[in-house]
Amino acid sequence: MSEKLWYLKNCQLFDRMSSESLAKVELASRMHNFAKKSPIYLPADASNDVFLLASGRIKLCHLTPDGKQSILAFIEPGELFGELAVVDGGSREEYAEALEKSTIVLIPRTTIEQLMETHADLTLGITKMIGLRRRRIERRLKNLLFLSNRERLVHLILELVEQYGRPVENGIELTIKLSHQELANVIGSTRETVTVLLGELQLEGLLKVGRRRIVVTKLDNLAAGVHRSAPDLPQPRPTAPARR
Repeated sequence: MSEKLWYLKNCQLFDRMSSESLAKVELASRMHNFAKKSPIYLPADASNDVFLLASGRIKLCHLTPDGKQSILAFIEPGELFGELAVVDGGSREEYAEALEKSTIVLIPRTTIEQLMETHADLTLGITKMIGLRRRRIERRLKNLLFLSNRERLVHLILELVEQYGRPVENGIELTIKLSHQELANVIGSTRETVTVLLGELQLEGLLKVGRRRIVVTKLDNLAAGVHRSAPDLPQPRPTAPARR
């Protein structure tokens, strides 16, 4: 099995697709490597492709009118992004950047559209994915309007636990490494405010904070502080084939 085909088969959206259909996707697709901090696409770029992240990590961002960065989502291996290309095919509104060295499978928009015409599961899966990401963004917008900086930060940490939490000896470690500035860019705050709030949460015994490392030591207490139940941890991802 080729490396590209392995990545396609292990994308949840494609897991019910026939070998023949996957072979057609593989033939039409291409792989590309991106260095850390390099752009995948920019606002106003033509949305000709849908992207499958094979390895690494991507952030989707929006630039505010005053030039500040607002992080919309983080993309993990096995996830599609740039999926709005199949809705209108217009230009991009957000931009995507590699948080670390990443390998991406670029699937032509026309290929995805043809598959959606014959595979109801794929159509439903992409629709659900768009809806889920939209709900997350809407929830953050509501948080910006109605919650304090501390509450917004705690909600974000709980969301990150659900996506990136890993049990360790003294709690739940976030496997995603984010700077204080990146956390601030998600919740619409400043780096200085996030640094102060993380220090307060650490003094209260709820977190242990290191350089780009956060361990949640009292998950139930942290969640109760914002009137939420503790989130479940993510399921392990398939192991990628060794790179030749």
